[in-house]
Formats: sequence, structure tokens, C-alpha cells
Amino acid sequence: MTSKWDPAKIARESAELDALEGQPFFTQAKGYLKRTGPGLLQSAMTLGAGSAAASIAAGAYYGYSFLWVQPVAMFLGIMMLGALGNVVLTTGERPYGAFSRELSKTLAFLWALGTILASVIWHFPQYGLAAGAARDLAQLAGGTTAVDGKLTGLGYAVSFGIGFAILGVSIATTWSYGSKARGIQVYEWFLRGVIALVIVLFGIVVFTTGINWETLQAGNYGFGWPKTDRETTTVLGAIGAAVGINMTFLLPYSMLAKGWGKSHRKLMRWDLAMTMFLPFVLVTSLIIIGMANTVYPFDPARDLKPIDAAASLQQVMGGTLGRVLFDLGFMAMTCGAISTHMVVCGFTVCEMFGLEYSTWRYRIFTLVPAIGLTGVVINQPLWMPVAASAVCLTMLPIAYVAFFIMNNKRSYIGDAVGHGWKRVLMNVILMIAIAMATIGAAIKVKSGAIDKIPQLMGRTQK
Repeated sequence: MTSKWDPAKIARESAELDALEGQPFFTQAKGYLKRTGPGLLQSAMTLGAGSAAASIAAGAYYGYSFLWVQPVAMFLGIMMLGALGNVVLTTGERPYGAFSRELSKTLAFLWALGTILASVIWHFPQYGLAAGAARDLAQLAGGTTAVDGKLTGLGYAVSFGIGFAILGVSIATTWSYGSKARGIQVYEWFLRGVIALVIVLFGIVVFTTGINWETLQAGNYGFGWPKTDRETTTVLGAIGAAVGINMTFLLPYSMLAKGWGKSHRKLMRWDLAMTMFLPFVLVTSLIIIGMANTVYPFDPARDLKPIDAAASLQQVMGGTLGRVLFDLGFMAMTCGAISTHMVVCGFTVCEMFGLEYSTWRYRIFTLVPAIGLTGVVINQPLWMPVAASAVCLTMLPIAYVAFFIMNNKRSYIGDAVGHGWKRVLMNVILMIAIAMATIGAAIKVKSGAIDKIPQLMGRTQK
């Protein structure tokens, strides 16, 4: 959005999209796939440290049982993002200003603030996971990265080395995104490469360990409901929190950055399905299956961290291949998440404070979450995840309600509100998504904020 799009180019693309209507399925799929992009950013942002940890826990503790959870969670998420995209592409208006005028200036500001906080706070665990994976690889190579839980000189060198390497790559790619149309294409191909690499790496582990197809089918389509309180918390939390607040801010602006408008609404739906839903389901399912094949059943009383999970593969696979592949996969996942956090901060700060876009303003603001690089050697302060839970997670269901209202506001988007049974069905799905987001947020706010307040205040919980 730092340069004007060529109207003739947009007109040609719109005509090409119209020509795809009525074509055979695979012809349409090919035509839409080569024009995708915004969904890639969503996919890269959600496939980070949080998804890795959640998928590892699901596979290690419950085996194949809850394979259905992540697809259902992401389906509800993309339906809500689709409603937001429908509003933005119909009007062509930047959503921050539209929400300020049509709903509430305070709500719009909190939406942007939650996006910034989430991107900064969730930056730390991305770098932490990348550094942990790098140190694990160094251990495999014969180095000593820690003694009695404390990092050695090599441990610090490896940690900061991978941190600065990822930051350098992220600056190069995100700054190209904020320059010209060609820069957007470069960045999107970078994300395609990262996501493809993640799928291949985890796919090799699953191929090597094999798949129990009967159990896989039951886990995907059996919709087995949790039997314990812990299982219920895990399932509802995952369904309600597959989409982060910063993702809801990223999608509409990444579409506008490509010059999309009314004629791109169907492309937007294909984009969310093919480059957000499918990669997310593939990666999370591969991690769950890999854990189910190797370490399940894992003692639910013990905490299984991603790097511990990678190390456990060496024991069960009889070699270092699985451990190396998982470590590399984790590092690739963090590359995508870190760069998208930077992209969303680049334009969100401008929107919050009413600053006119410029290439250099965007580039400077992409560095806002860069403090998260210190996560390679330190744990984030306790108040950070508490703030994330209290502000970011609380804002998600509120933002969902706002999207629901805007998508049904005929005075603003006209006939794009839909009609007939399709509109009714869409609204029912959106209301389910709102309910699940509310439940998931409540669960995570309790565990991430309320339960930690005594510790934050310096008191010991009984």
C-alpha cells in the first residue's frame, strides 16, 4: 500500500477471474492458485511456536484421537476471516477507519493495540523455539551448549547466531514486501518455500515411522469428544484460539496491498482454503501423527516441550534423522511467523496513529517486535504473557462480533450481506465461531492471566 496499483493491470486480472467462472474445477484451481497470497501470510503467522507446541501435546498425550480438532478450529477461523474479507473487498476501504466510523473508535484502537501486543509478545517464543532447535543440532554435532541448565559460550553463540540470521532474513523479505508489487511477490514466494519445507520435513518423519490408517481415519472423522477436564480444556482452547488477533488485522490489509477488490471475493475464498487451511491442517496433522507414532502415550503429568519431543525421536527411530528433521522444521516454522509479525506491525502502527504510509515508515515499524530476539536466551517476563492473555485473547471474540455486525450491515455493504439460506447458514457458522472463540479465550485468559496474577504480585499460590 506504499505505491499505487496499475488500474489497467487490476482490470485485466478482474477480467481473467471472471473468465474462470464456469470452468472445470482443476482449471479454476490452477487459475486461482497462481494468484493467491494473503492466505499465505495467515498460514505462516499461525504456523509458529504455538502451533508446534499444541500439536506435539495433542499427539504425545492423545495419539490420533484429536486429529479432527485443528481442521475444525481452522474452518471456523477462515469462515470468520472470509466474512471480514467480504466487507473489505466489497467497499475497498481500509478497515481501521471503517470500523472507527461504523462501530467505535475505541474498539478499532483496541483491535490495533491487541495486534501490536500480540505480535511483540508472541515474538519471544518464536525465537526461543528457533534457538532451542539450533542448540539441539549443535548438541548432536558434539558441542556442549549447556551445563547444569546454564548456557555455555557455544550455547550463547549458537542462540544469537540463529536469532540474528533469522532477523536478517526477515528484514530482507519484509522490507521487500513494503516496496513495490514485485517485492510482494518475492515475499510470497519466500513464504511458499518456508511452508513447503516444513511440510516436507515433517512429512519425511511420518513416512519413516508409518501411519496407522484405521486409527487415522477414526481420529480425523470420528470426532471423539474429550472424556476428562484436561482433554476438554485442550479441545475447546484449540478450537477457540486457532486464529490470533493479529491475523485478523493482517488479512484485510494484505489483500488491499495487492489491489484486490469486489472481483476478487471468490479468489479470496479460494486463497483462504488453499494457502491457509490446507497448509495449517497438513503441518499440524503431520506433527500430531509423528508424535503419535513415536512417543504416545506420553505421561500427561509431564510437560513435553518441542525440543524434548525432537530429542525423543532419536530414541524411538533408532537414529538422528527424525530429531534433525523436527529441529529444522521448527526453525522453518519460526521464520514464517517472525516475518509476518514484522509485516503486520509495519502498517498497524501507521493506522493506529493516523500516519501517512511511506516505505521507510513501514520499514521502521516492522522492527517494533524485534525485541523478541532476546527470547533466544531468556524467558519473557511474566507480565508479558499475562498482558497477552488479558488484552489480545479478550479482544478476539470482540473483534469477531464486530466482523459479524459489519458483514450483516446492509447500509454499509449493500447486497454483499447475502440472501436466502446461504446467508442463514453463514451466520449460523459465524455465531458458532464467536461462541468457540469466547470459550477458548475464557479458558486461555484463566490459565494465562488470572491463574498467574498471584505469582505476578509476588505471592505463592496454595
